[in-house]
Amino acid sequence: MLQSTLPPHEKRAAFRRALASGRLLRLPGAFNPLSAQLIQEKGFEGVYVSGAVLSADLGLPDIGLTTLTEVSQRAGQIARVTDLPTLVDADTGFGEPMNVARTVQLMEDAGVAGIHIEDQVNPKRCGHLDGKEVVDTSTALKRIAAAVAGRRDENFLIMARTDIRGVAGGEQGLRDAVDRAKQLVDAGADAIFPEAMATLEEFAAIRAAVDVPVLANMTEFGKSELFTTEQLAGVGVNLVIFPVSLLRLAMGAAERGLDALAAEGSLQSQVPAMQTRARLYELVDYSGYSSFDEGIFTFDLSNNRS
Repeated sequence: MLQSTLPPHEKRAAFRRALASGRLLRLPGAFNPLSAQLIQEKGFEGVYVSGAVLSADLGLPDIGLTTLTEVSQRAGQIARVTDLPTLVDADTGFGEPMNVARTVQLMEDAGVAGIHIEDQVNPKRCGHLDGKEVVDTSTALKRIAAAVAGRRDENFLIMARTDIRGVAGGEQGLRDAVDRAKQLVDAGADAIFPEAMATLEEFAAIRAAVDVPVLANMTEFGKSELFTTEQLAGVGVNLVIFPVSLLRLAMGAAERGLDALAAEGSLQSQVPAMQTRARLYELVDYSGYSSFDEGIFTFDLSNNRS
């Protein structure tokens, strides 16, 4: 009720323990707090907040237009409602190294468990688009070093994302990704996010190169094949995100519903596919609020059949 039952520092410590367990952690992307509650209820191990989703939610392309304030506020809203750790896409850190340190502290204050910072140039673009550019090694390492220096909770996870695989491409791109991953770990990164890996063998190469957790991005319509969690665990991947999946499902359903409304003049045909009012009330825990204070909830759920 109202918020998570766990304080942020306990979520972060639990996240670290889970990462050390050797099992694969699944983090679907939440597009709002309600979807984060659903992710927890369905038994997943964490929640992911995607920069692409947040941009799309604001009607913007994923090219670095969102601000630190917008991202930290939405991340905090999502982290507040779940006991699961929340991992957040912090793009390039929202500025120079000093800004990156401030980003870490605002994200800590927002209650999230960790962030990832990428090595793209500004303005950045979605990691699965062509034409990406990455910064030089020195700049990439300064971003991570600044993030580590800004951290106050030692369990706050600082993950380094590298997009360099998609710049050179082919075998050279993979060699570049391996080299940069090693350098980012040396700079203090707690985990590595190698973006746009093409094969399981490429994930295995990153896994063999570093001794920190490795994340796989299973986004639809991207550069990577949609490998199963079993396949990813088999090559030593520690975390897998499904960043835009729930938004895509929701928007697909919304579009189909609007088409039906326009064509039929009613949504009667779509009602069987809708979440019922009773299910929504269950998810947001109306009954818990009722037990806490009868004065704030006066509806009788027993008569609610819709």
